[in-house]
Amino acid sequence: MNNFLAFQIHGNADHSGGLLDMLTGLLSFFEGLASGGSACESFLSKIMPGLAGMDNIHPLLVHFPIALLSCFFILEVLGFILKKPCWREAASYFLYLGALGTVITVIAGFQAAYTVIHSETVHHIMLRHQHFGVTVLTLAVILSIWRLKSGVTLEGGKQYFFLVLSGLMCLLMVLGSDLGGHMVYNYGTAVNAVQSTDDCQQHSHED
Repeated sequence: MNNFLAFQIHGNADHSGGLLDMLTGLLSFFEGLASGGSACESFLSKIMPGLAGMDNIHPLLVHFPIALLSCFFILEVLGFILKKPCWREAASYFLYLGALGTVITVIAGFQAAYTVIHSETVHHIMLRHQHFGVTVLTLAVILSIWRLKSGVTLEGGKQYFFLVLSGLMCLLMVLGSDLGGHMVYNYGTAVNAVQSTDDCQQHSHED
C-alpha cells in the first residue's frame, strides 16, 4: 500500500489525471507561492512569515487531521457510552473531514520526503512515519465508507469493532506524530533557523 501510494503520487503510474494529480498540483501551487519570486516572498514573509520560511507545507497541514480525527473519536465514544445518536452523527462529519485532511496531508508528506535534505538515520525514521501516516489514511477511509453505508445504527460486535478500529487509528496517529516531532526537534529536519547573538540570551517569562 505504501509503495503503491508513493508510486501514484510521484507520477510513475501508467495513467494521468485524476484526484491525486489535482491534489498534487494544488499543493505544488501553494508551495510555489512560498518559494516564489522576491515580490511574492516579501508579501508572504510579512503576512505569514512561518509559511514563507517553510520548504514544504506538510507541517502546516498535519494539525487538521490530528484535530478532526481526535474530535471524531472523542464524540464517537461519548455518544456510544451516553447513548447520544446525535453526538455520533456529529462525529461522522469530523471523520469525513479528517479523512479528507489525511489524504491531502499524506500526499504533502510524500512530496516533503523527496524535497527535504535528511540523513540516513532520519530516513529510517521518516519511513516509519510514512507507514503510520498511510495506515491512518487507510483506516480513516475505511471507517468513513463504513459510516456512510451503515450510519450510526451498528449494533453488537460491529459497533465494538468500529470503536476498536477508531481507537487504533488515533493511536497510530499519535505514534506517527511523535516520529514527526522526533525528526524536527531531535534532528532538526527541515529547520533552517539561525539564532543571532541577542536571540541566544535566555529569556524568562517570570521577569
